[in-house]
Amino acid sequence: ILQGGLVSRALLVSVGVTAVGTALSLLSSVTLAYGLSRPGSFGHKPVLMTLLFSMLFAPGVIPSYLLIKQLHLINSYWSLILPTMVSAFNVIVLRSFFMSIPGELTDAARIDGANAAQILRRVVVPLSRAAIAVVGLFYAVSYWNAFFNAMLYMNESAKWPMQLVLRTYVVNNSAIGAGQASAAGSVLPPSQALQAAILVLSIVPIVIVYPFLQRHLTKGVMIGAVKG
Repeated sequence: ILQGGLVSRALLVSVGVTAVGTALSLLSSVTLAYGLSRPGSFGHKPVLMTLLFSMLFAPGVIPSYLLIKQLHLINSYWSLILPTMVSAFNVIVLRSFFMSIPGELTDAARIDGANAAQILRRVVVPLSRAAIAVVGLFYAVSYWNAFFNAMLYMNESAKWPMQLVLRTYVVNNSAIGAGQASAAGSVLPPSQALQAAILVLSIVPIVIVYPFLQRHLTKGVMIGAVKG
């Protein structure tokens, strides 16, 4: 399955989109959630209402496609990142956690001369590693498992992510490497073996990342469950 190049390219595309998308999503979500957690911040209520509205009413497929087309993002990797870069649910989770941080800590940092960016970087983020790790894992799994946007916006198979290739080979039951096998005069293994192999390739990256986040994930899931 790696001889044709399509699966190996798809792995690189998925890893790149997941890494860049997760970094941008965490950056935008953390800064937005911190701004919304500060009382009296500029545009606090309108932005919060917009986030809540987006959770209740999602745009349709056709308006989303027309917007991506007008932005000239068709067949671009940015079409796999920008439409889902900010999740309202994750922002609200981070905002709730930031609001639970004692105000005395931020007030002490402000008295010492720290501005808002320094308070976020040196006080809030170190205290919120568990919540940020959980949200980061949510974003990473979402980017890694996404295939619908690629199916809509990607016209070249060379730019397909792993999950779209997986769908093509497993759901549509397409032959993997049939062209290479016929050209070399060899016989392909059973289709079920090839499908199982590509399934393993699609699972391994998340399995590798999970142990490094397990400690923060366990702590983050328990946030708010126990008082005192």
